[in-house]
Amino acid sequence: MSTFDAQSPPPPRPRAWSGVERALAAVGLSGKALVIAAPALWLTVFFLVPLAVVFGISLTIKQFGRPPYSPLLTNEDGTVQLTLHLNNYLRLFTDGLYVAAYLSSIKIALISTIITLLIGYPMAYAIARAPDQWRNILLMLVILPFWTSFLLRVYALSGFMRGNGVINQFLGLFGIPPVVMMQTDFAVYVGIVYTYLPFMILPLYTNLVKLDGALLEASADLGARPVRTFLSITLPLSRPGIIAGCMLVFIPAIGEFVIPSLLGGPSTLMIGRVLWDEFFANTNWPRAAAVAIAMLIVVVVPIMLLQRAQDAVQDKERGK
Repeated sequence: MSTFDAQSPPPPRPRAWSGVERALAAVGLSGKALVIAAPALWLTVFFLVPLAVVFGISLTIKQFGRPPYSPLLTNEDGTVQLTLHLNNYLRLFTDGLYVAAYLSSIKIALISTIITLLIGYPMAYAIARAPDQWRNILLMLVILPFWTSFLLRVYALSGFMRGNGVINQFLGLFGIPPVVMMQTDFAVYVGIVYTYLPFMILPLYTNLVKLDGALLEASADLGARPVRTFLSITLPLSRPGIIAGCMLVFIPAIGEFVIPSLLGGPSTLMIGRVLWDEFFANTNWPRAAAVAIAMLIVVVVPIMLLQRAQDAVQDKERGK
């Protein structure tokens, strides 16, 4: 039985807490605003400010010196002038190298995301339907590669796929000639899928583990085959996990640099490598900044459109 009945007033707050509330109210802040202020400050300092700096550099031109780009603001005879150059952005659309790099990056990231989904969905479903005593062990095996260095994992893949690597040595036992895998797009796909597979499995598992088993039993009682049950119940209900997993794989894969550099060949053109070459090899900071800003737009705009379409569908369903 509770000490306080329904009619009794709530217990008084501590004086220290009341003092904190009065101090926040004095500066025009509430508890809710204070909670939001910490992540907002973090986002501003570590994302918006660097993004603004990079965007400003993209509107300059290359020059020899420190820094290796022209200033945005100049002061001549007491007059402050703002000089903006759009040549870097125009070059991205007129130079075939950048257009090919963007298209190749989107193609490789999209194909890798589809392969990761086809592999990760059955694994996430199996983990979600596994007994409780096995579920944590299986999840630990999925997360286990994160405990090792990213570079070590990529180098390990090169050891498997090179000409005298483990795979070709195993094939040689059966008289099969060596297969060329390194320095190809195939090796890049393998590296991206292997590296980002946990990012697909974890959101799918989080969604599938919440699936109500009574729905599957009701579908079976009504005579639906397992394939029909999967297509009509499991797959639609797991759509949020599919979208989250695909975003977590596609977004970093489109700007990947390490995997194409170590596993891909000269013909493997991705925007991450172009960005590296512009920044370090050509010392063209303005062009590299423009490439980075354009890549951000290519990634963020489709995600915003997809999110808006999802919100519209949800609002329509709620209206019904």
